[in-house]
Amino acid sequence: MKPFARRTLLATTLAAAALTLTGCGENLGKGQQLNVVSGHIVLGATPDRPAVGYFRIEGGPRDVELVGVTTDFAQRVEMHETVQEDGMTVMKPLLRAPVPAKGELVFRQGGKHLMLWHINPAAVRAGKLPMAFVFTNNNNERILFDLPIREATSAASGEGAAMDHGAMGHGGADADKK
Repeated sequence: MKPFARRTLLATTLAAAALTLTGCGENLGKGQQLNVVSGHIVLGATPDRPAVGYFRIEGGPRDVELVGVTTDFAQRVEMHETVQEDGMTVMKPLLRAPVPAKGELVFRQGGKHLMLWHINPAAVRAGKLPMAFVFTNNNNERILFDLPIREATSAASGEGAAMDHGAMGHGGADADKK
């Protein structure tokens, strides 16, 4: 190998190593990263009932907010929260949900959850629903995560089928009509 080629190769190798080390140093200072770590979808007991979605997000180095969850494989996805008002259980739409720095946000039965209408049968057959979680950081950062799909369970188990979205108030004008 000619001396010029050796110097060029050496310079390129050193530059690549320096960039790699710079990248490592940046990540070391940031700590835990924002991440969707688990979750699943439970189909409605009948095709006319919405499915529900549960998941857990670990917060990153800064407080952020979850402002939406989307998929191309359902007709509609909404974030909701089950709350007690005047002795009644009602659901209210959520526009955003805080994810504390180095904390967690949990969507679970009886609290915050997703409602999904008309999931594409191909996604049901595949057993998973590709979802995009949208946050208020870095120009609405999106984290892609596949949520496994589960069949509706019996009311006795307390998951999915027991949550009758049709019987609950949804807050707002619709709740006054029921």
